[in-house]
Amino acid sequence: MFKRFLFINTIVFFLFITGCTQVTPVKSLYANIDSVTHEEATQLWQTPAPLTAPNGLRPCCAFGYDLKVKAFEIPIPFYRIDNVIEASALGNHRYNDSFWLGTVAVLGIGSEKSGLIYSHKGGFLDIAHIRDTADYTYYLFSHIYPKLGQEWTLALSDELAQRKIHFNAFTPPKNELERYTLSAYLAAHLGYRLAVWHEIAQWYGFRSVPGFSEGISAFSPEDLYSNLLGARLSLTLILKGHATSLEQYNQSMQGIIPSALYQLEAQPRQITQQWFDVIDGQWWDSQQRVPDKFLVLMRDYHISDQRYPVLPFEEIASPHFLTLPSAYSGYVLKQLAEFQLWPTKEMENLPHPKTYWSEADFTDLTEKAREIDNKTRPKTTKID
Repeated sequence: MFKRFLFINTIVFFLFITGCTQVTPVKSLYANIDSVTHEEATQLWQTPAPLTAPNGLRPCCAFGYDLKVKAFEIPIPFYRIDNVIEASALGNHRYNDSFWLGTVAVLGIGSEKSGLIYSHKGGFLDIAHIRDTADYTYYLFSHIYPKLGQEWTLALSDELAQRKIHFNAFTPPKNELERYTLSAYLAAHLGYRLAVWHEIAQWYGFRSVPGFSEGISAFSPEDLYSNLLGARLSLTLILKGHATSLEQYNQSMQGIIPSALYQLEAQPRQITQQWFDVIDGQWWDSQQRVPDKFLVLMRDYHISDQRYPVLPFEEIASPHFLTLPSAYSGYVLKQLAEFQLWPTKEMENLPHPKTYWSEADFTDLTEKAREIDNKTRPKTTKID
């Protein structure tokens, strides 16, 4: 026990003295969150060498605030999960390519901060989901652009199923700027699909940490809109030349997220908490404890990348419609690559496919989850 305590404290001290808690000021960048984007590269920007895949996903937030917790069905007294964060206190962004980043995030000592923010036009937003899909979009772009038009397969880490992206052979645009833009659009398209699969996998039993269910987070109402926003922000950075290196990408993400939050009318901590209070008993149950699945009562099973945010009934602002491009320069993106989920020996509750699950199966898998949740969700007078 003492050795474990010493090891953890050594890590904390090392991270502290290496400046991981310092926030570096960066230039603010305008986020293009028009409902439909027609952004294109205006020049051939330098691109990074193919990046290492993001190392898992950032620890994301259960829906709600000041959450009570239990472990092995035993309540943990005096411990609460805050979750709420200010748009002005997001810290640095760091591409998630390291085990240590996740460790630092759990310990709460890193300079990158994530949490939940309420916005009038975008509803509740999860900063971890924004960051994760932005990182995956950038990662995919670094691999797609050098091989655009070739037939090849990219293998990713397992999430219940073995994740693969198979790229089809085709004749890419002759114009280099169009090749660059098409690569970025395809990366954003696939980055969002990875996020959709993660929601499905969580519902069917995926666990980042063995023994800790993630069913509480599956299809949480803020998740996929946040993921979509992250893909859009990464797309802008790639096309505008703000992601020519990993270092520049990190700084640019730090500079662009606040712009998007401002346009969506993100609110301060106290107002976010007040909105959680408004929907307590409707969207979440403050009397439940993490990781009880039905601490979250409202779920969004809509998986399209053409989407409105889910807003509380009491919100009077108009929701901001957000989309990803489905085609570019005559190329239909879903015809260029296929996201495949091959069976493994650890599928949990996920049915075994005849060959593999693809994006075409996502709707059926999601509808099954919706039907079961509707039958098993606790009834409340505020919802039902």
